[in-house]
Amino acid sequence: MGKQVAVTAKIDADLKERLKKLEVNVSGLIREALELEVKRMERERIRKLAEEAGAILQKIPAEELVKAIRISREHID
Repeated sequence: MGKQVAVTAKIDADLKERLKKLEVNVSGLIREALELEVKRMERERIRKLAEEAGAILQKIPAEELVKAIRISREHID
């Protein structure tokens, strides 16, 4: 794990007390929730970029794509 930093959030006192009674590891819960949300947002960003790329590629004639792929393969060998 890399360098850690502290973050703060204000919550209702009642919620804090309920969490305490339930012996919830608040730091662990927050870390896990933030990690899951970041992953979800990253997946969504990639999905949107893929949609944009697909829309752009649809505008290119298939023959042009085939030609570009063949040329790139020739340069690899």
